[in-house]
Amino acid sequence: MVLQLLATGAAMGFVYCLVAIEYSLIWNSCQLLNFAHTQLIMLGAYIFGGTFVLGLGASYLLGAAGALAVMAVVSLLLAALVFIPLKDVPRLYAIIATLMVGTIITESCNFLWGYFPLSLTGYLSGVVRIGNVVLARVYLYIVAVAIVVIVALTCFMKLTKTGKAMRCVAENKSMSAMVGINVRANMMVTITISCLICALVGILTVPLFSISTTMSTTIATKGFVAAVFGGFGSIPGAVVGGVLLGIIENLATIYVDAVYKDVISFFVLIIVILIKPSGICGASKASLRGRKTSLLRRKEELAR
Repeated sequence: MVLQLLATGAAMGFVYCLVAIEYSLIWNSCQLLNFAHTQLIMLGAYIFGGTFVLGLGASYLLGAAGALAVMAVVSLLLAALVFIPLKDVPRLYAIIATLMVGTIITESCNFLWGYFPLSLTGYLSGVVRIGNVVLARVYLYIVAVAIVVIVALTCFMKLTKTGKAMRCVAENKSMSAMVGINVRANMMVTITISCLICALVGILTVPLFSISTTMSTTIATKGFVAAVFGGFGSIPGAVVGGVLLGIIENLATIYVDAVYKDVISFFVLIIVILIKPSGICGASKASLRGRKTSLLRRKEELAR
């Protein structure tokens, strides 16, 4: 029983970690809390299932590719019209703006695809038995895709010129501009990657929640908790926080009724905020001071 709970918890934790990565990317890029990510996940699912699969009769693979392509265009528009301009306004107004963007997306989905949930018969259905553990087939796809995304994103950020520039922009935008990095272009790349991850989450979770305007509310909230748990803004922290959160909430059902499983995440959030607000992989105040001093020295060297 414990092994079964560990396996399903870890699998669901990979969903949380993908959402947490999305939060971290937007935060590092724009210093903005994206409260429209719930609707972006939902939008990716609607475009995939409602338009390409059910509407155009495309295969699941072709539908996923089409949905990602459409979401890339949507993300560029959101980056240019919403997220990048919002980085210069007070944070409260920026949060309100992202909430309004989410409302617009929700009402647009209701208008385009109707108010009733959509389902895809046979999509990632079935179960897989590994020893005494029985897993829904969709969980294996979730884990596999999440691992590919995490590895690809890590390699991209560390090995490519664009990825290194994105890390510089996340660290210090003004100094990045001083050394010739196109800050705006890098922010658009980061936001596009973030929105594509949202679309992937929506596509992968269709078998678990069907396609509706409320399908991503729970996982998006838990993704935020996972981001805080692991260390807000840290991509390795997002992975650790997401997987641990999934395992913790599943194991908690041994002691509490499964109905209250979702409450466990909020207890974890409160405990983390009280004990270690920086999260598991978050930087301590001392390291942040050291990083700030190092950045100031580099800036002085450039000025000379």
